[in-house]
Amino acid sequence: MYAALSPGAIGVSIDDLGELLEAAKRNGFLGVEISPAKIVASGEQFVRNSFESRGMLPAGWGLPTDWRSTEDNWKKGLEALPDQASAAASIGCTRTFTWIMPGSNDRETAENRRFHIERFKPIAAILAGNGCSLGLEFIGPKTLRDTLKHPFVYRMQDMLELAREIGPNVGLLLDCWHWYTSGGTVEDISKLKADDVVYAHVNDAPLGLHVDQQVDSRRELPGQTGVIDIAGFLRALRGIGYEGPVVPEPFKNELNDLPSDEARLQAVASAMRKVLREAE
Repeated sequence: MYAALSPGAIGVSIDDLGELLEAAKRNGFLGVEISPAKIVASGEQFVRNSFESRGMLPAGWGLPTDWRSTEDNWKKGLEALPDQASAAASIGCTRTFTWIMPGSNDRETAENRRFHIERFKPIAAILAGNGCSLGLEFIGPKTLRDTLKHPFVYRMQDMLELAREIGPNVGLLLDCWHWYTSGGTVEDISKLKADDVVYAHVNDAPLGLHVDQQVDSRRELPGQTGVIDIAGFLRALRGIGYEGPVVPEPFKNELNDLPSDEARLQAVASAMRKVLREAE
């Protein structure tokens, strides 16, 4: 496992790739997310050299296909995906990911399951043809689930079962926030195989709230409060042989109050060093 950076997740807005990689490396990150659009715009060889010359890893990319809305938008996304996946794979960035709502106000549960399988099967097939895997993120908080009329997948094992129905290159984006808010345990993770997990996120939860009162958009830096057993989470991932990125996603508004991108990177990197050290 290694610490990787999703710049937007912590409010970092360095546009120049070289500067971003240097800043990430300076603060102890070994990988950085990058979009296929950025790869194409900058040139595959340039991007590959930018990472390799700094000893950095391309961690992953958010799935750009609009699978949630209309059939036309989904089909347009499918048409664009082969070139996007090829660009990402050309620099060794073979992990992509997206999140799935834990319910719907429009589709009943069985219909919603069919919808997701139908939308994701061709996506997974295109990704597989380019050597890429897809991580599906379940969303745990009860405060969100309670706003939706028809329940859907919100626990790790249920999402893994859905992933297996979609394709052999589909697994989990395992976020410790959603693992915690869905009632997950370290033992649950220990039952997984390494290739069940495509990507991992870490963050912490505010003090003073019951797990069912936690709100998705109000989080803390990894290890800040100790509400979430991040050390146990990471040890379990290491125990199953997961070797991929671990990305901080704190959704902490106070990070935006810091005076610079460097200050934000320093704050988050310090938190990451702490949790990774505690998980040794």
